[in-house]
Amino acid sequence: MVQLDLRINKVDKEFEKFLKPYNYSIPLELIAKKPASPRDSAKLMVYRRKTCEIFFDRFKNLTKYLPSKAVLVLNDTKVLPARLAVKKETGGLVRILYIGKKGGLLEFLADRHLDINSRISINKKIFFTVKEKIGSHYFLKSSFPVNETFEVLDKYGSTPIPPYIKNSPLSEKELRKEYQAIFADKKGSVAAPTASLHFTKELLAKIKRSGMKIVYVTLHVNLGTFAPLTEESIKRSKLHTEYYEISKRSAEILNKAKKEGLPIIPVGTTALRALESASNKKGILRKLKGKTDIFIKEGDKLCFANGLVTNFHVPKSSLMMLVATLVGRKILLGMYRLAIKKKFRFFSFGDGMMII
Repeated sequence: MVQLDLRINKVDKEFEKFLKPYNYSIPLELIAKKPASPRDSAKLMVYRRKTCEIFFDRFKNLTKYLPSKAVLVLNDTKVLPARLAVKKETGGLVRILYIGKKGGLLEFLADRHLDINSRISINKKIFFTVKEKIGSHYFLKSSFPVNETFEVLDKYGSTPIPPYIKNSPLSEKELRKEYQAIFADKKGSVAAPTASLHFTKELLAKIKRSGMKIVYVTLHVNLGTFAPLTEESIKRSKLHTEYYEISKRSAEILNKAKKEGLPIIPVGTTALRALESASNKKGILRKLKGKTDIFIKEGDKLCFANGLVTNFHVPKSSLMMLVATLVGRKILLGMYRLAIKKKFRFFSFGDGMMII
């Protein structure tokens, strides 16, 4: 028993040693509770890797810093109002969060224990029967056809915003609009690809007029984006699983651009994750759809992307580690310190950075 305790303590220390270099302190007032208005008025930090230069500007001036003939890759996933309030048979309230589908069952997380074969209800007609539990995930049989799930969520659900903006002043109606990219199209995410939130119709038009291309891919973001890293993730070098899809047309455009040596700049860690998951080691998009658990971190070589547009992420997160792939941990933390000094707004509704 003593040996087992010692082994666990050793693992804990090694795990903390892995995470600690990505820690930083942020004043609470810099955590954004709502987006900039207009969206492209958000601050922008630009880092040029070749010259180590840093520029400060506004997001609306993005084209001023993008490389000539760059190809911007946007994630067109759409956030679902995936959180439901339901009642147990005892009358107790439970909040559940839709994760996905598994055969004829719906996969949810719950903030209370649910008994197998028990019923939880929205109303007399809309209810679920608890069929199975695997880990912390419940699998429910719905009283409605599975293919009507999104309609039920649209009618009864609420937007599952991250815990650090739970006190946002925005109403549910406002959240459904503001916690969504203007080009969001394919339903499936329980969290927004937040770098996309800075774009306006005017900015997209400006990018196209400048001669740069915009290409869309899809990666449905799940709660793993916000979940703390685990020892198992580090040990296996695998993260949470997310579904991505790249159309044949998008892949043709991107592969052609890559072959011609044009800069490929994904907007958001999710777009980058989709590209790197689909790419082979030669930098060609081959696997155009499927599930990915790729864990990109400092020291890894990117096969497809040449830069990144992103936000400022929470400490000790896999997202920080992904960005460190492009600039290294020390430079990244230096950029974060500068952002704090310049009063940048952080996290999902916060300001942005671009690495080129």
